[in-house]
Amino acid sequence: MPEAIRLLLVDDEWLVRAGLRTMLSGDPDIEIVGEAADGDGIAELVAKTGATVVLMDIRMPGVNGLTAAERLCALPSPPHVVMLTTFDADDLVVAALRAGASGFLLKDTPPADLVAALHAVVAGDPILSPQVTRRLIEQVTEPDRDARSATATRQIADLTPGEQRVAVAVAQGLSNADIARELFVTVATVKSHISHILDKLALTNRVQIALLVHDAGVQRT
Repeated sequence: MPEAIRLLLVDDEWLVRAGLRTMLSGDPDIEIVGEAADGDGIAELVAKTGATVVLMDIRMPGVNGLTAAERLCALPSPPHVVMLTTFDADDLVVAALRAGASGFLLKDTPPADLVAALHAVVAGDPILSPQVTRRLIEQVTEPDRDARSATATRQIADLTPGEQRVAVAVAQGLSNADIARELFVTVATVKSHISHILDKLALTNRVQIALLVHDAGVQRT
């Protein structure tokens, strides 16, 4: 059975929130527990509503989605944060992912795909396709790329060979089941490796693992 989702909608446009509410209210496993027009006070609203997923516009007046995502992901028990954008190469998207957001969706995502994506992120599966991930990463030009690469390389070196292989597979956008088949291990082993990777590297989710692998320039062997 899909895991129940307590969803908080955050967008400065009332019509967008209304459209999302209409699209998502038909799923019996999704309960919309609150709405907000910007990211101000978002952590308090999550605590008040018990939201487990926050679906949030990345560009808003006042406190924008990036700042709100950083605040949410710094909580002791953060909700899953899924960003909304109208651009598939929005520079803020990568910054949000680095801050700990679980992924992002375009605002024109079909309703069925939106519902499936929310269930996927709660289940711990990536909601970024490999193609979209590559487009986002390729468009990022950072002045501290060399320093970031050196740091990421040191972090990857702290992983066991098995953990490194799993990390690279995660960066390719593979699901746990796909990784298990590719590496000839059980799904339980994959989950264990991912848990150890997150703990060792102080990361929040598998999207951050993918970005770290990219920064380190690790290729599949």
